[in-house]
Amino acid sequence: MWIRHIPYSESAGRLRELYDRVKGPDDNVDNIMLAHSLRPHTMEGHMALYKATLHHVRNTIPRWFLEALGVFISLLNRCDYCVEHHFTGMSRHLGDDVKAHELRAALENGKFEPTFSEKETRAILYAQALTRDPSSITASDLTELRAAGWCDDEILEINQVTAYFNYANRTVLGLGVETSGDVLGLSPNNAENPEDWSHQDVPEASD
Repeated sequence: MWIRHIPYSESAGRLRELYDRVKGPDDNVDNIMLAHSLRPHTMEGHMALYKATLHHVRNTIPRWFLEALGVFISLLNRCDYCVEHHFTGMSRHLGDDVKAHELRAALENGKFEPTFSEKETRAILYAQALTRDPSSITASDLTELRAAGWCDDEILEINQVTAYFNYANRTVLGLGVETSGDVLGLSPNNAENPEDWSHQDVPEASD
């Protein structure tokens, strides 16, 4: 990491409270969260957004697909940190390593179908346009999403996941955050409780 950060062992006060909320096994705090340690209020905002966009009980799109969108957006932005974290998360939610690698290959080579359905492909293409050229998006793009089978509630989820990953990628790339010391693929999986940010090894079986 290219800026100073405060490790868990040296944290105190509000920072320690937030670390305790986001930590995984053995007091491990992901480096993307450590990057916020000099301004804990931004860590709090980051985690609230992350939990709401990917791991909230009110979301209806399967989490493996939200994670797949995150992998794809991170590939577009060349953010290896988020690619590896969220590919591992996607794999855990799928529970099928072979399928996960097939999905990753499709995202990497840009040949989405038939690995992804036509409906899923339309969401991926929307995420691609919103990432690469957001001003190019028009109402007709949403019409195409609806025609593919996405309702407006789900379009909002896709939009917010895309926006979140562009934010996270720029946080990582702009501060030189690397995966060294991280446990890949952990996530706050207690979707029933928006305030539970603890990172767990095993995703819920509902995906």
